[in-house]
Amino acid sequence: PGSTVAIVGPTGAGKTTLVNLLMRFYEVDAGRIVIDGVDIASMSRQALRSRIGMVLQDTWLFDGTIAENIAYGRPQASADQIEQAAKAAYVDRFVHTLPAGYQTRISGDGSNISAGEKQLITIARAFLARPQLLILDEATSSVDTRTELLIQRAMRELRRDRTSFLIAHRLSTIRDADRIVVVQAGRIVEQGDHAELMSQRGAYYEMSQASR
Repeated sequence: PGSTVAIVGPTGAGKTTLVNLLMRFYEVDAGRIVIDGVDIASMSRQALRSRIGMVLQDTWLFDGTIAENIAYGRPQASADQIEQAAKAAYVDRFVHTLPAGYQTRISGDGSNISAGEKQLITIARAFLARPQLLILDEATSSVDTRTELLIQRAMRELRRDRTSFLIAHRLSTIRDADRIVVVQAGRIVEQGDHAELMSQRGAYYEMSQASR
């Protein structure tokens, strides 16, 4: 518990496929995936997914209020619980600038709030759901610097005491990961912590040099 596994590799390397296999959007062709000693193929998809919180680059919000969107997955949550999750994810700051606050309606495509605000809402959703395992996509390419810092801070807080899989886009953010998995062309080519991989002078080392 509390360990962070970072998944790195070029675009199209298979990072998202790994996540899809973990969530059982696809089934594995060979081998198996085990969580706490249990093969995920033996769990129902619903039971598996209830244990996993996801914050992905393509945020999914629905036509409803900000409060309803945060409470997705825990519809019985109280207003106070929703607000606590929002504060933890720094959503509270921008919600209080809106005339209707948490009752502000988000359009189905989320076009009436910014990309960064959408991502913070999905982080608040994960705080409220209290999942056992996290899958985080740290991509923040379409947000301003201040919001990016808030997102990174909220994600760090969310990862505390939880096992997390981090889809990494910048090597600078994953140096402290407990394990780094390097994926190329759909295969895991290296794994270890930052120091181990740098000393091997392989794929990770080359990526690190190229990103300087």
